[in-house]
Amino acid sequence: MISLSRAIEGFESFLADERRFSPRTVLAYRADLDRFTGFWESQFVQTPAARTPLARVDTLAVRSYLAHLHRDRLANRSLARHLSTLRSFFRWACREGHLDKSPALGLPTPRLPKTLPRAMTLPDTERLLEADEEGLVPERERALFELLYATGLRVSEAAGLDLEDVDFSGRLVRVTGKGRRERIVPFGESAEDALHAYLPSRAALRHGARKEQSGAGEPLFVNARGGRLTSRSMARLLKRRLRAAGLPEEISPHALRHTFATHLLQAGADLRAIQELLGHASLSTTQKYTHLDAARLREVYRNAHPKA
Repeated sequence: MISLSRAIEGFESFLADERRFSPRTVLAYRADLDRFTGFWESQFVQTPAARTPLARVDTLAVRSYLAHLHRDRLANRSLARHLSTLRSFFRWACREGHLDKSPALGLPTPRLPKTLPRAMTLPDTERLLEADEEGLVPERERALFELLYATGLRVSEAAGLDLEDVDFSGRLVRVTGKGRRERIVPFGESAEDALHAYLPSRAALRHGARKEQSGAGEPLFVNARGGRLTSRSMARLLKRRLRAAGLPEEISPHALRHTFATHLLQAGADLRAIQELLGHASLSTTQKYTHLDAARLREVYRNAHPKA
């Protein structure tokens, strides 16, 4: 009979080796499970997890743990994340034959506030894209943010782009999104000009790259050492550019994706087309952007309807 700690180690290996989750995501799952283990050892049974059979963990233990987190004033979103981690862990344990039934089964998810994506206004977007900054490779930053706004790519998708993914003659980019789904997204003249202006700097950086980096494809966006620019580095570059533009630093890289979708919707683009461009598997995911335009629609209604 497997112990709680051994089961957690097995689940961690499953996430890393079979699900191919990033090290950062695996660490997040492990941190949540370690917190549950600490509660189990100190508050519930006072026995080490290494000597506790996994089968001893029951629904009462999970419910008590969630109540403990609630007393610690964790927000509902954090509570929901912890419960989701436990559900995934126990579901894996059931598939592996370590448990007959998940102790997290049937527990209600904390109610989450309905949040709408934050989009930038068109003037603020233009300020961001036109900002003057003294970065090491200003042409790269300009090309990166022009492309993110022009295509609505996730930063992780932009980080994964290779030079061969960009069709300059057709102004198209081939994107590999979630679930390894590929899509083709067009981009405009501004992004094309910015990319062309960046290519000489990119070539110089790649020329100076270490030999071990040479066989890892030809990344479109590269760092100062010629290697692939990461999502985290892109977030840092955005913060610096926001400061240069005099905009709030709380704006996230994902805001450019929201802004792309919102501006298309405001200009009358079809929701199905926006879904395809964003790479959403479900139209319901894209429909959240319709709520963003409610203020503009109310204004149109007030100005146009005779009974408004």
